[in-house]
Amino acid sequence: MDDKTSLFDITLFKQAQIEYTIKEVYQSLMERGYDPVNQLVGYLISGDPGYISNHKNARERIQEIDRELLVAFLLEQYLK
Repeated sequence: MDDKTSLFDITLFKQAQIEYTIKEVYQSLMERGYDPVNQLVGYLISGDPGYISNHKNARERIQEIDRELLVAFLLEQYLK
């Protein structure tokens, strides 16, 4: 039996949740015939959820994540 305490890193969990949400929203926008990159950029810059389709609850899902966290996540992924 191992007496070591397991560590849980909430940061990794949040990053995985953000990545999953972005991919799901991207796919929803593609299915509706939108350019997902343009729509996501419009949302991130303006904060207007109208840039994101309601298809498959994409608008609600993207709004569950703070826009600053979304931008930080995307920048971190780009700089890796």
